[in-house]
Amino acid sequence: MNTVVILQPSYIPWLGYFDQINKSDNFVFFNDVQYTRRDWRNRNKIKTLDDQEKYLTIPVNNKGNFFALIKDIQINYQDNWIASHLGIISDNYRKTPYFQEFYPILQKFFSQKFTYLSELNIEMIKTISDYLGIKHVKFHLSSNLNISPYKDPTEHLIKICQNLNASAYLTGDSAQSYLDHEQFKKTNINLLFHGYKHPEYKQQGNNFLSHLSIIDLIFNHGPESLKILSA
Repeated sequence: MNTVVILQPSYIPWLGYFDQINKSDNFVFFNDVQYTRRDWRNRNKIKTLDDQEKYLTIPVNNKGNFFALIKDIQINYQDNWIASHLGIISDNYRKTPYFQEFYPILQKFFSQKFTYLSELNIEMIKTISDYLGIKHVKFHLSSNLNISPYKDPTEHLIKICQNLNASAYLTGDSAQSYLDHEQFKKTNINLLFHGYKHPEYKQQGNNFLSHLSIIDLIFNHGPESLKILSA
């Protein structure tokens, strides 16, 4: 089976994002659709030492440009947000079991400078996937597939799947409300829903917080993270 997953590139995503990558054969970064503000494209959350959620947000230049595509959103480097993010991560995870192993990977990654938010997100996701041991997946950019935009979201996704000769399309449960199941049946593409059950794992602190960035799991469990998130 050739399973395709199509997701927008997000900043240091949660566990379910990487579980979908791991369950795919071809993973498409959906980067030529409209950028949404105050969303997971430029932020995610970690756990603080006092068991609170803390957002890490990348500032972007999109003032007044409400219809910009994800691939065209540029990062704003006016404030030194990289040092801030690394400092916050260090302050809150330096005592975790795998801090000494994984933190230098983040430091090395952030020594690069990316113009576009989607480029940073995509390369970060690939870096984390490699650390997790996800080696079998082929990554693609939707903007490189030469698919004309369709008003109908189902038709657009089907065209991407057909371009990659998909036999199955795996998507999140929320898509059940807007995808046309009959269109997928007509194309002989098996429509699968992820139905992710978030695992509870050993974290620093007293109370478990779920739906954090993948880096929380990695700092606490290192190379075992893929086994935990896909259990």
